[in-house]
Amino acid sequence: MSVWKAKLTCTAYETKQFPAGNLPEIALAGRSNVGKSSLLNKLVGQKMAHVSASPGMTRSVNFFAVQAPRPFVLVDLPGYGYAARSRDERGGWAKLIESYIERREELALVVHLIDIRHGLKDTDRKLQEWLTDLGVPVLSVFTKADKIAKTKRRSTINGYLDDKIYSWGLPLAVSVDEPETIEALRGQIESYLEQALSENES
Repeated sequence: MSVWKAKLTCTAYETKQFPAGNLPEIALAGRSNVGKSSLLNKLVGQKMAHVSASPGMTRSVNFFAVQAPRPFVLVDLPGYGYAARSRDERGGWAKLIESYIERREELALVVHLIDIRHGLKDTDRKLQEWLTDLGVPVLSVFTKADKIAKTKRRSTINGYLDDKIYSWGLPLAVSVDEPETIEALRGQIESYLEQALSENES
């Protein structure tokens, strides 16, 4: 069983605050209220991100150095879509996300979080198409899997696959209340890092 330890190294509200990078970065992206902060905390086994019932709490790009078999940086991006903030503030977050994804050379993978109950919304499709056009690898992960019976999860995801979902490897269903699903996601991220870094080193 893999155990990660994480440390917050930077909170950036503007592009100029992004830190210098020397490790591959895995970014978590998803709609507001998709469960991103809760998932991040479970992945690293610590309460690193603030969890709230109110959408749109993450307003910055947060960088966490992760000790893992292959060290990397986990990047928490602000949620997109609905958020309980002003339109101007949400527009500022969008520009911050765009700047990070388009310019960050250390970005190795975007973990795209999607609520398994709802599938891809228009904003999710636009994100996947944008990342694909930029050549940024995507891993699709369906959150809140505990809201659906285990026997129905795979068929639910297979139904969404007809919606042209992009994903490195088979999309996963995860729940913060099911440790085995969190471990499976850790394993898939580690596998991706191992493969990507090995290809770069060869």
